[in-house]
Amino acid sequence: MPFESLRAFVEALRNAGELHTIDAPVDPHLEIAEISDRVVKAGGPALLFTKVRGSKFPVLTNQFGSRRRMAMALDAADLDDVAARVRAIVDIAPPGASFAEKVGALMRLAPLANAIPKTVRSGDAYDVVQREPDLSKLPVLTTWPLDAGPFITLPLVITKDPRTGRVNVGMYRMQVYNQRETGMHWQRHKHGRAHAAAWGRKVPVAVAIGTDPALTYAATAPLPPVLDEFAFAGLLRGEPVKLVRARTVDLKVPADAEFVLEGYVDNDDVRTEGPFGDHTGVYSLADTYPTFHVTCVAHRRNPIYPATVVGKPPMEDAWLGKATERIFLPLLQMVLPEVVDMNLPVEGGFHNLAIVSIRKSYPGHAKKVMNALWGLGHMMMLTRVLVVVDADVDVQDTRAVAWFVLNNLAPDRDVVTMPGPVDDLDHGSYTVAYGTKMGIDATRKDASEGYAREWPPDMIADASTRERVTKRWHEYGLDRIAAALKPDAWSGQGADAYNRLMRSR
Repeated sequence: MPFESLRAFVEALRNAGELHTIDAPVDPHLEIAEISDRVVKAGGPALLFTKVRGSKFPVLTNQFGSRRRMAMALDAADLDDVAARVRAIVDIAPPGASFAEKVGALMRLAPLANAIPKTVRSGDAYDVVQREPDLSKLPVLTTWPLDAGPFITLPLVITKDPRTGRVNVGMYRMQVYNQRETGMHWQRHKHGRAHAAAWGRKVPVAVAIGTDPALTYAATAPLPPVLDEFAFAGLLRGEPVKLVRARTVDLKVPADAEFVLEGYVDNDDVRTEGPFGDHTGVYSLADTYPTFHVTCVAHRRNPIYPATVVGKPPMEDAWLGKATERIFLPLLQMVLPEVVDMNLPVEGGFHNLAIVSIRKSYPGHAKKVMNALWGLGHMMMLTRVLVVVDADVDVQDTRAVAWFVLNNLAPDRDVVTMPGPVDDLDHGSYTVAYGTKMGIDATRKDASEGYAREWPPDMIADASTRERVTKRWHEYGLDRIAAALKPDAWSGQGADAYNRLMRSR
């Protein structure tokens, strides 16, 4: 069953042995982040800090920090199971339409009634309502030494298009300036920024902090404008998201949120925001963004404040990205059926690298796929490097991909550069939000693509020998080696060697 709230997920994590409670006093200024960073990188559990200096509210970090917990968040045993649920729905979508049209058509199908949010009269999010808000009472973390201040890092920022009424739920960091004001870091490619432009000066905004995990994930997903995050979360959950009307703005918010901030963004009140230690592994530099003015704060009784720590990978957000990779693969294959698999390696920081395998059918097929992927709007348009390989290459095995690419690459023939939009946080581009992207066609070539030589065959052991060795593995006395290399659940050490040894079994 899907989780109704963040606290239900926390209880499930505790029961599964995936939560560690820290009762020692800790400081939200740098200390919690340092603890979380070490635990995340060690593959450790979610953390619940119960005694946070300066606040009566506990802090939760690393709730999504492993493949298992990310799957748990989406009510599945594994992320591929979530993708299978999506694929089952995709298979009944009408052919011949664009990506956005197909997603929109899916939402009109009767089996997807759960994707329609349910408005309720009241919710626990408004157990306590403060019309004289004071953000200093929240245990907002300062993560890195050069950060400009404390940042809210898991906010669900809710806006509505004044022209169409369509809702957007985006995750945009919020630097806390004082008791009632924060920055609103919505970048130019984001839907929230488009809503802000349509409103003019004052933009009604509600911010939910601490929602059920499927909804929190949905706020990070690269959805087309036709599909809002409440609907997508309902699709993933198999149950509608419950919403309640906000008290001071004409918006609906998650009824079971831990905290809700209400107010408005003033587009004319532009201030310096940042620097901030970002998922790129470096500080995103100070820039100007509009200000969010908080007019009301509400929360549950005894709420939990969730935060995420971003920085040099691997971090918790790597698993949010991996969920997107798995869940959106079936949607990607709706418009590009030649795509076999996709990998967004954590080292690429989401936007920097995508590895895609295809069933190649004609000369230039890989380059066609590159252009199609860059044209898929928010889903792939900001990807800095696209690598396309043949269908038989396991894109999840990055070592195998590197070997395959480096063996097959002729730069003058296979490398494509494309000017266009890049992520605002891409500090490698020569100007903000505009730069050059690269595609690498590492597929095998023949005469149809100007390759005049015979392509060498790969070295693969014959099937009968592989089968015989697998059956006799115990007889060789090599089980002890496999056991010694089996990766520890906490550290992950030995994983690569173990997987290589056991891959044929």
